[in-house]
Amino acid sequence: MATITAAQVQELRQITGAGMVECKKALTECEGDMEKAKDLLRKKGLATASKKSGRIAAEGQVHAYIHGGGRVGVLLEVNIETDFAARTEDFKELVHEIALHICASSPQYVTRDEIPPQVIEREKEIYAEQLRLEGKPEKAWEKIMEGKVKKFYSENCLMDQPYAFETKITITDMVNNVTAKIGEKISVRRFVRWELGEGLEKRVYDLAKEVAAEMGPK
Repeated sequence: MATITAAQVQELRQITGAGMVECKKALTECEGDMEKAKDLLRKKGLATASKKSGRIAAEGQVHAYIHGGGRVGVLLEVNIETDFAARTEDFKELVHEIALHICASSPQYVTRDEIPPQVIEREKEIYAEQLRLEGKPEKAWEKIMEGKVKKFYSENCLMDQPYAFETKITITDMVNNVTAKIGEKISVRRFVRWELGEGLEKRVYDLAKEVAAEMGPK
């Protein structure tokens, strides 16, 4: 079986717009053949978003969500190609759900590309020291650290995070699903999140439950 690298998965993701998990599965099934993996994703309907990747998404919505009587606020900009598509219920629902997720999960960045290299290097140094103290064999460090860095991304990058209220899908998956449905490129451009007081980390889980209660059953 061919060894699939993270670089291959990232390349396929950039080409097709499909999620990281789907890209890795396709490459594994196709034994690392990039062209066959692209065709496989297209057949499964997971590469629709790739056709939109070169377009400019200049319309969209700036959405504000206030939680807890003004205790937490999220301001989010999501772009799409046309004003018509920006007015559809599918797009507006997506934007609102992403804002709810940001409120509950408190991501620090939109994508991995926004993370300063020194932040990742510092994390790796911490992981290496942890592994040394745990007595893990050095030959296993690289694989373990790769998993830890991936977890860091999923905890801190909006597009890598599992959706707070349906953890089987990521925010990227949600965006790609709506892109496929509407037929236009969608881009989460930026967000800010404010919370009154201190102790943000201690209250993230409670916020997730509160926001879920406000949403009600689906």
